[in-house]
Amino acid sequence: MKKVIIIAAAIVIAGAMLPVSVSKFKSYDRTVEVKGLCEREVKADKVIWPLTFKIANNDLTAALANIDKANAAIVKFLKDGGIDESEINIATPRINDKYTSSEYGNNDRQFRYLCTSVVTVCTGNVDAVLALLPRQSELMKDGITLFENEWDDNKIRFNFEGLNEIKPMMIEEATKNAREAAIKFAQDSESSLGKIKTATQGNFSIEARDANTPQIKRVRVVTSVTYYLNR
Repeated sequence: MKKVIIIAAAIVIAGAMLPVSVSKFKSYDRTVEVKGLCEREVKADKVIWPLTFKIANNDLTAALANIDKANAAIVKFLKDGGIDESEINIATPRINDKYTSSEYGNNDRQFRYLCTSVVTVCTGNVDAVLALLPRQSELMKDGITLFENEWDDNKIRFNFEGLNEIKPMMIEEATKNAREAAIKFAQDSESSLGKIKTATQGNFSIEARDANTPQIKRVRVVTSVTYYLNR
């Protein structure tokens, strides 16, 4: 009989505690998911600038000599504009022979050889490149005509490589914005904000602010945070 009384008491105590447990479970089951956005405009810190030109001639030796002369003129132009020689690379010229090449339209070409040369600048001195871009016509005095945007890999590219320096601050700001949204939601639903249940950080995106200023980048990140709501 004594054992029965003890068991019954235990059942009563457990039954009394059950509503509290269920209530707590339901409270923790109430959540709100919010997103926080952070955007910043930054200046590109690296530029890759291919300068491409062509030389046509019936004499291959003469064509290659003209290539060397033009390359030297471009390198001087760049160095005089503040680009270090170590940041300049001259690629091996690409030679198309009208008699052997299957290039479209080669049968109508006046000269047998068409040589393409690319001088590439890779530098962190973005300001120097921006100052040189409007001056490219100066190379025409040396008989050099540059071909821009001929291929996708021949376009000038402005990059931002300092993401790791601003990443922590941007994540912090995005998370703060998410929390402010969650607090507002909790207030509107007559709840109080609890602890974080889950949090995920979206990928950082870096793109040009607009088509006319590719050297200005917009960095963007979105964080998703799920909070518990307390009654």
